[in-house]
Formats: sequence, C-alpha cells, structure tokens
Amino acid sequence: MRYSLLAGGKRIRPVLALATARALDRPTETVLPIAAAIELIHTYSLIHDDLPAMDDDDLRRGRPTLHVAHGEDVAILAGDALYAEAFRHVLTRQAGDPAHVLAALAHLATATGVNGMVGGQYLDVASQDVDLRELHALKTGRLIGASVECVLLIDGRDAEPWRAFTNELGVLFQIVDDILDVTGTDDALGKPQGSDERQGKRTYVSEFGLEGARTMAEGSHAKARAALATAATGSRSPAELEQITDFIFTRTS
Repeated sequence: MRYSLLAGGKRIRPVLALATARALDRPTETVLPIAAAIELIHTYSLIHDDLPAMDDDDLRRGRPTLHVAHGEDVAILAGDALYAEAFRHVLTRQAGDPAHVLAALAHLATATGVNGMVGGQYLDVASQDVDLRELHALKTGRLIGASVECVLLIDGRDAEPWRAFTNELGVLFQIVDDILDVTGTDDALGKPQGSDERQGKRTYVSEFGLEGARTMAEGSHAKARAALATAATGSRSPAELEQITDFIFTRTS
C-alpha cells in the first residue's frame, strides 16, 4: 500500500478538495481526512488498472507497477485494502455534522462504484459501444468531481450548482490525458507512453485526431472556467480552483 501511495503523483484530487474548502472560506485542515481518502481510492484504482487482466502496464509514477514489484496477489490485496482504508479514515477522522459526513461518504461510494468509476472501467474493458464522453465521465470524471462535491456536502452545501463545473473538469482531464499519451514521454508521464494505442483503446485522439482533441480540450477548458464562475458566485474566492483548472489544461505530465 505504501509503495504505491507514497510513490509521488500530482495529487490533483486532494488538492481540488483543499481548494474547494478555501473557496468556501473553510479551514483546509477540516477536510484533510476526506481529501486523503480520495487519494487512497485513486491509488487503489491505479493499482488495479495496471494489473495484467486490465491494462497490463509495468510502469507507474516512474517506478515498476505494484504487481511487477511485489506480485499480482499482493497488488490485488493492496488495492482492496486502500479502498476500505479510505472509508475507515473518513468515518474515524472526518469532523463535522454526522449527517453531512454520511452524505459525503454516500456520494463518494456512488462516484466510485457501478454508477461511477468502476462502471466506467467496465465500459472501457468490455469495449461497450458508448459515447466517449459518457464513458470517461464515469471512469475518470466522477472521482474528480467527488473531490469538489464531497467537500461541499461536508460543509452542508448543495453540490448540484457545481455539477456543470465538476463534470466538465473530469472531461477536460481525460482529453488532456489522451493527448499526453501520444505526445508525452515515459519519463515525463511516469508511465508507458502510447499504452492506450497499443491496447486499442478508444480515446479522444483515436476518434478525433490529435488536433481535434486539442481543439476539444480548449473548448472544455473554456466551459469549465465559465461553469466555475457561475458555481462560485457568492464564494469567498475560487482563485485556486481556477488555477487548478488551468493546470489540468496545460499540464505536460
């Protein structure tokens, strides 16, 4: 578990949670448990994604994937344990109105289950003929969205006005990820470049071409910024969320 969790990474999801707290004028330390839990879940998903039965990758975050370093059996168990630990951590460490914490946990479970991340992963591996945006809105977008929405729920807010922003942010992340899979390097990405193409996966680049994907990323970035401006009306300052949105659009790894 530590081998994968502490290997590095951009920590975009927990950073989104902390930035949301700041936008709500809430001390960031009050949402550290939910932010950490989201990163635990993200790491679990990467461990399982890399398994031979899934993407069969041997490099992650610049080092051998967990199943390569410690065996497939250990990798499966580590991923399972990280998911359980995420919920234990919130239930024992997250302060707040119990009803609000439970609402956030229910949302996190939905975002990572069959109606979210795992459902999207199934559509991906089963090669279901579904809209690409729909697939990635589940596989990638729901957990990114939960990074913002769970903090709103813990704060007793309605997450619905933020949904347009969080949905678009998840799509933007995936479009840029698909572009980098073609244009990046192993060293910069910390994982094998071109793995999606080798596995015959549907991506924004494979379906719309590199320039088409770049144009889509530009449009998605503009939509995300506009949706954030609408959602954050009345918030203290969405400046950090704006910066993260821009980083997701311009990142090179």
